[in-house]
Amino acid sequence: MSTPTPAHQTLTPKTIDAIRNQIDTDPSARLARNAVTEVGIQKAALEHAKVTQVRTSMSNRLDKWPVTAQGKTGRCWLFASLNLMRATTMEKLGVKDFEFSQNYAMFWEKFERANYFLQSMINLADQPLDSRLVQYLLADVLQDGGQWDMLAAVYQKHGVVPKEVMPETVDSSDTDKMNTQLRILLRTSALRLRELAQSGASETELLNAKEQILADVYRILTISLGVPPKEFDWQWEDSEGNFHRSGVMTPARFYQEFVGIDLADYVCLVDDPRTEHAKGRTMTVAYLGDVVGGQPILYLNCDISLMKKLAAESILSGDPVWFGCDVGAMSSRERGLMVNDLYDYSSLLGVNLNTTKEERVLSGQSLMTHAMLLTGVDLVDGDPRRWRVENSWGDQVGDKGFFTMDDSWFTEYVFEVVVKKAALPEELRGALQGSPLVLPAWDPMGSLA
Repeated sequence: MSTPTPAHQTLTPKTIDAIRNQIDTDPSARLARNAVTEVGIQKAALEHAKVTQVRTSMSNRLDKWPVTAQGKTGRCWLFASLNLMRATTMEKLGVKDFEFSQNYAMFWEKFERANYFLQSMINLADQPLDSRLVQYLLADVLQDGGQWDMLAAVYQKHGVVPKEVMPETVDSSDTDKMNTQLRILLRTSALRLRELAQSGASETELLNAKEQILADVYRILTISLGVPPKEFDWQWEDSEGNFHRSGVMTPARFYQEFVGIDLADYVCLVDDPRTEHAKGRTMTVAYLGDVVGGQPILYLNCDISLMKKLAAESILSGDPVWFGCDVGAMSSRERGLMVNDLYDYSSLLGVNLNTTKEERVLSGQSLMTHAMLLTGVDLVDGDPRRWRVENSWGDQVGDKGFFTMDDSWFTEYVFEVVVKKAALPEELRGALQGSPLVLPAWDPMGSLA
């Protein structure tokens, strides 16, 4: 027999009628309802004054190129990193526009991440199938998003190629159906690998079984995305009309000659607002990665003011800045605006919805959801008041695809920026040598941009 529910826990007709009467007799609720039911909650909450106050001009701006488009995918982190590197490549090639193959980068990232997942399933075979960790990894398998150190590991191993060498396909620009088939394969294969490991299979037997599964992954990827080139013939015409020929290139050689950036020289700074996580401490996330044996995930937790300072200095020195943020909060895709308090939901709804950054992280309301590139900053007496953002949502939104972020939005919704290690204050460079705090796989700092 079930235990009766205490009367004070139930919603009684009397309670419901009292609430109904309270709201129905409130004229502000009636006016808000009339507006919202006609135009929607976001448009009704828009602060017009905030829109008109924003200027898109910047005192310091790097971008002289068009934006890219990630399509119906979560590849923003790859697009942002390749957009960062193309600034250097365009200068080396002497051209005004250039794109790397985002399809090539995604191909190898997904193949490597499939191996990382399968190896994790083997390593965790002694844990119950319904353990929180195993279930989390099964649920989170092979999504499109990622983090800086993950992309660095892929480029360091597989190099890069121009877009014309491995162009987009239908499935590279809309990954849902391909990802679904890969997840079916990987999840069912994880069960088989666990059973094999639990039965006492040798390391060689497990390796052979994993490689057979990876052959199926490779097959699906090549059918969907095309075959990644081992080498290609490279020649081009610069912006002055001069012809150049480099001959046969490998992806690794192309990276060395036309990018030349040492990704190991960079560090990902994060603003973890939770008071229990000290600033000046490195962190990592368990079971987060893609290349087995590759560059591990490493965050350096620091004050948001330092992140802004180093980001601005990077732009002033001519280098764009890769960053991760909670893009959906207080932003307008159509207008290309990221402005704190752009929408006044509290006044519209008559409910206090104000929160702190720490509260949003602790409650699961906010985390890193998108990666983009900072390509400009508007400085007044040395302090930033606005930032120019290169997005990867095509040129039909914002200022031909570029967004404008006010500095208070940076404070509230930016979680990470990537800068050169040499730019860090001396005491923080020393912190990179310490043992990082290991966060669980499901921690908000492990979210994939």
